[in-house]
Amino acid sequence: MSSQQPDTPGYVNAEHSDAALHTEGSTLMSGAPNDSDRNSLSVGADGPLLLHDVSLIENLAHFDREKVPERLPHAKGSGAFGVFEVSEDVTAWTKAKAFAPGASSEVIVRFSTVAGEQGSPDTWRDVRGFSVRLYSEDGNLDIVGNNTPIFFVRDPMKFPNFIRSQRRMPDSGLRDANMQWDFWTNNPESAHQVTYLMGDRGLPRTWRHMNGYGSHTYMWVNEAGERFFVKYHWHSNQGVENLSNDEAVKIAGEDADAHRRDLFEAIKNGDHPSWTLSVQVMPYEEAKTYRYNPFDLTKVWPHADYPLHKVGTMTLNRNPENWFAQIEQVAFSPSNQVPGTGVSPDKMLLARTFSYPDAQRHRIGANFMHLPVNQPKVRVNAFQFDGPMAYLHSGSQPTYVTNSYGRPWSDKEGPMENGWEADGALVRQAYTLRSDDDDFGQPGQLVREVFTDEQRERLVQTVAGMLGGVSDLVRPRVYEYWTNIDAEIGRRIQEAYESAGSESVPGATANEEPQGIREPEGQDQIAHSEPMNG
Repeated sequence: MSSQQPDTPGYVNAEHSDAALHTEGSTLMSGAPNDSDRNSLSVGADGPLLLHDVSLIENLAHFDREKVPERLPHAKGSGAFGVFEVSEDVTAWTKAKAFAPGASSEVIVRFSTVAGEQGSPDTWRDVRGFSVRLYSEDGNLDIVGNNTPIFFVRDPMKFPNFIRSQRRMPDSGLRDANMQWDFWTNNPESAHQVTYLMGDRGLPRTWRHMNGYGSHTYMWVNEAGERFFVKYHWHSNQGVENLSNDEAVKIAGEDADAHRRDLFEAIKNGDHPSWTLSVQVMPYEEAKTYRYNPFDLTKVWPHADYPLHKVGTMTLNRNPENWFAQIEQVAFSPSNQVPGTGVSPDKMLLARTFSYPDAQRHRIGANFMHLPVNQPKVRVNAFQFDGPMAYLHSGSQPTYVTNSYGRPWSDKEGPMENGWEADGALVRQAYTLRSDDDDFGQPGQLVREVFTDEQRERLVQTVAGMLGGVSDLVRPRVYEYWTNIDAEIGRRIQEAYESAGSESVPGATANEEPQGIREPEGQDQIAHSEPMNG
């Protein structure tokens, strides 16, 4: 971390360099004091977010425009087309045509890293994006997630700050382990995701050999109007395989696009990767009293409580004809839901339903949905018109509602079938704590009950190896952070670093598996029955 600090917090226009600054907290861009940089405004601690939360909207809207033209985050990635075929009957939970027995939908999938820019290596230790679009009979259904079932933060107010902490220093332009650990240790809710990231799955061998997750909690609605909360799981039929630290470094130097190349060449050679989609299903009423908050993105639902139900299989069998037109310009958003599906009170998900399409409008343009890769396979009758690069149009039909000339419009009133109830004061609080809610319990179970001895040792060496670039101010918090996750692991990380002195720990890149790390047979089954899920 740079030792250079400004004389005063914040910044001012050069023409007003002597203007007074708020020193007791942050401000909005208008100069008015800001209520919070940590919590969004919601109806009660468990209720929905509010559009008039100026602090959140300003934070996200500016973040979406922070850089051009690449995505921020998930800039580096690629993908392919394929088909999703339903093999089971899940109509007890959803009426969505995409999940009807025997249904088949064209899909596009984009894999990515989170923090790296477009030119960064595919094999840096990072979370991987795993976004799926089903071009269904009801319109586009986007399941936007990662290769982990959880995330670093539970409140969207923190998201831009988290991403910046993983990117580059403002002075040197270099990535910095100190600011990463400074953010993580100051936000203990990150412990679950950081444990996944520092474990073997932080370095997948290929995109074909990793699982994907919707991560968030979504909603399903059946024909009877009954509501259920669900989590999506895409399990690789190729198995889960990971790289050692040494292998990842070697590949990064030899082929920064190794994962993109692997997927393209596999499909080109007829080796079509596939994933099995399963869901966890929680009845609507049970969500109100479940021991973990089911909408907290830093938590999983134990499979012992909510087992997996198979839905069908996704197979990628067609490469893009033009990478820019079909992959770089594909615009996913969790706001793309269809009848029989919906979002939940997950605060991160609710913010993403705004932030994703907003970022696409900035990145690609107001009419990004006019691009072929983003167009649904069904007829559209939307009351949005003109703007730059408009291609689709409605001819001379009325452009307004209501009209007297036969162009239909929607006028639904009353409760929404995929909605929920909320009541409470307007507060800035990320959920009401429940009986088993804490930040370190689930990551501790992951370390003790799911990881093998070998995986725990690699975790220790990976974390210890990062600490050479961490300041004396932050490093003790790293030890405390891991001790809170698991006392033995915390002790071993401190010993590993201190025994190596102030330099990076050699063992951090000393995993010697020349063929990578294939997860033991049955590990997923063990994880599925344990409090942590894989």
